[in-house]
Amino acid sequence: MAMIAEPGGPEAPGPAGFVRRTLPSLHSRNFRLFFVGQTISNSGNWLTMVALTLLVLHRTHSGTAVGLLSACQFGPLLLLSAWAGVIVDRHDKRRLLVITQSIEMAQSFALAALAFMPHAPVGAFYGTAVLGGAALAFDNPVRRSFVNEMVPLADVPNAVTIYSAMVNISRVVGPALAGVLIVTVGYGWCFTLDAVSYVSVLIALAMMRPEELRRVARTPRGRGQIRAGVRYIASVRELWVTFVMLLIVGMLGYNFNVVFPLLVEKGLGGSDGTFTLVYSAFSAGALIGAVIVARRTAITVRTVALGAVWLGVSMLVLSAVPNIPIAVFVAAVTGGGSIAYMTASTALAQIRTDQPMIGRVLAIQTVLLVGTTPIGGPILGWLADVAGGRAPVLIGGISTLVAAAFGLVAGRERRPSSREDDEPGWAPVEEQAS
Repeated sequence: MAMIAEPGGPEAPGPAGFVRRTLPSLHSRNFRLFFVGQTISNSGNWLTMVALTLLVLHRTHSGTAVGLLSACQFGPLLLLSAWAGVIVDRHDKRRLLVITQSIEMAQSFALAALAFMPHAPVGAFYGTAVLGGAALAFDNPVRRSFVNEMVPLADVPNAVTIYSAMVNISRVVGPALAGVLIVTVGYGWCFTLDAVSYVSVLIALAMMRPEELRRVARTPRGRGQIRAGVRYIASVRELWVTFVMLLIVGMLGYNFNVVFPLLVEKGLGGSDGTFTLVYSAFSAGALIGAVIVARRTAITVRTVALGAVWLGVSMLVLSAVPNIPIAVFVAAVTGGGSIAYMTASTALAQIRTDQPMIGRVLAIQTVLLVGTTPIGGPILGWLADVAGGRAPVLIGGISTLVAAAFGLVAGRERRPSSREDDEPGWAPVEEQAS
């Protein structure tokens, strides 16, 4: 039986104490509702992501076509996300989520209708993907910044990590379910199930208690607000250093939706089933990594850079695996590296950003991570066509290590007070937020 701590004494050991230390953000009712609804809906999102990628790959047998699909899905983020961040800072985030999630539900129903047609043109899937990308350009920053309002400030780093864990739970369930549905009932039911999953999000948002949200002041209308966001990022060392890293990693290292199916089917001679197995292993590794880093209470640029080192090295190893069983294991390690890097980068941005700027900063972060996919995706897809399915993973690993090296050098703190202070280390969250 777990010991009960005296008031004011050390926290009780045992499972309850572990949960209390690891999952403090889930004590907030609104965040629990958000977590459940988004877990269900995101599983549907990954179901659609995998199904649509495989549908285009099988229709065209072209890596370049898969890269172009990725450009259609994420190109609108490059064009719209910065403006969307301004909109997010001006409006009620819960109401915006209801709108964006409803639009994305309609897009999934449209994909289902196309998939059930006997000879729907590939271009129609591309066009629908563009519309979904436009909705995502607004949905992504509002979802991520809304995390700030559902938990106390001290729990924000944990909430960011738990949110990332939720995404990776979805990436385990969604691809695995896609592998089953594609070979049994077809692509159309994948998209239909995704559309229905949005109901869980809408119910969760309706059940939230607005009075328990940690509201922030809305940004009034004005000229030059996007430029103000860029200037703000440039003025905060932790932000501009990690955002430069993100530009490199996002363009060439974080295109897993493009490079994984090409690695498995072109590089390792696998099938749809083996692709979903490898992708699920990647996501399971990310989930385990999220649980491990959930107890982290302090983030620095060095934390972000070390996560990038982990990700880059594991991608280099993945590019050289000889067969599917080893690829499954290495993909899990790569997933852990991906979550270590991304949660550190996102948590640092959440902590170091003033609340009136949070929507714009996270929107610009989205542009760098996902909005660069229209550039990197087609390049990596073309590279797979001319140099083999392993080449994009190799390039991604090298570019991620270059970004890590930049972060370790440019992010090094230099303080004249003492030798100990000159070394980058782990600063308390409260200190970083000041």
